[in-house]
Amino acid sequence: MTRVLFVCLGNICRSPMAEYVLRRLAAERGLSDKIRAASAGTSGFHDGEDMHRGTKTVLQRHGIDTGGFTSRKIEATDKQHYDYIVAMDDANLAELERLFGRHPDKLFKLTDLIPESGYSHVPDPWYTGDFDETYALAAAGCAALLDKIAAEKGL
Repeated sequence: MTRVLFVCLGNICRSPMAEYVLRRLAAERGLSDKIRAASAGTSGFHDGEDMHRGTKTVLQRHGIDTGGFTSRKIEATDKQHYDYIVAMDDANLAELERLFGRHPDKLFKLTDLIPESGYSHVPDPWYTGDFDETYALAAAGCAALLDKIAAEKGL
């Protein structure tokens, strides 16, 4: 089983978007029993809350079930539980490296997997209001991540 943890600031917009997109893509490729996705935030600002309504709306528009989500803060034990911990921006990555050390094979930004996108990070729709942009980057990044996992794990 390969476990992926997506991380953003509050765990209500970007990281749950990526979590649910990866779940969908894994299911479409018949890999649901081999890949698990989860998400967390660096801040804990929204612990215990549901995902942002903008995230939920975009996911549902793409036919993705949004049930079962609860926001949480990253924990020290997450390093041992996840094979990949994927940040949404430089600040998230810096916080992960502060907590877990620098491990570029395990800790990296989602946009590192899609350099052709022209994005250095996934912009936060909490501030931009552009949840469609977040979805597009999550979809492209998660597809690339799934390809990476499949190649590395022989799936």
